[in-house]
Parts: sequence; structure tokens; C-alpha cells
Amino acid sequence: MSNEPLSIADYPLAEKRPELVRGKRGKGLEDLTLDAVVEDRVTLEDLSITAEALGQQAEIARAAGRPTLAQNFERAAELVDVPQETIMRVYELLRPGRAPSKDVLLAAARELGEIYGAKSVAAFVAEAAEVYERRGLFKKRF
Repeated sequence: MSNEPLSIADYPLAEKRPELVRGKRGKGLEDLTLDAVVEDRVTLEDLSITAEALGQQAEIARAAGRPTLAQNFERAAELVDVPQETIMRVYELLRPGRAPSKDVLLAAARELGEIYGAKSVAAFVAEAAEVYERRGLFKKRF
């Protein structure tokens, strides 16, 4: 693999730079065949996105002049190893009127940052807590 920065010419990676695309267990696209699936050599984990792949997408987005999209890919990369139940719980809390207080959202932010290392997602949730407090969005609205 080259250490050269990725550019918009590398998008989509699966077509332009397939050697860079790897699953969580290290399998490349060439390993993901119907025969491999039938022979149980491919698992769901092999098909899951990796933090590295999302980082590569962020690099391409940034090169294309899309910094906000790049940030979203970087936050997504932080969430790859966060349990689905945790993601869904925090998502539910972020819906206006669902979190009972600022403290609940701040606790979720601390969990994401301290337990899972998702620092930018934690900062995003903490910022949401401030905005929700300012706008009165902790009240039940239904």
C-alpha cells in the first residue's frame, strides 16, 4: 500500500484502488466471492466497514473540498467498534424531547469518549446537550 495521500481520482476506492479495501479480518475484495460465502470462508465481519475505510473516504472528501462530509466520515470511523445498542440508545437520546436532562446527554458523551474513544462524537453529543438546554428541548414534547 502506498503512503501517498488519496485524492478524488481514487474514488470510488473499490473500482480505482481495490487493493486498499479490506474487511475487519483483513480480507480484500478479491476474497469476497460466492464460492467463499458458500464454503463459509466469508463472515458478516468481512463485509463490515472499517475505521480505516471510513478514514480513507474522509481523506477523499477533504481532497474534494467537502470538509463537512469528511468530518462525518471521521465520526463514523469512531463508531465502528461501538456496540449497536449503545449507538441506538444515544441516537434515541438525541431526538428532541427524549433525554430528560442535560446531564443524561453529558453522561452519554462521557461514555462515548471514555469507554469507546469516540472523542469527536462525544464532543458532538456534549455540544447537542448545550444546544438542547438553550432551546428547551429536554421537555417531553408529546
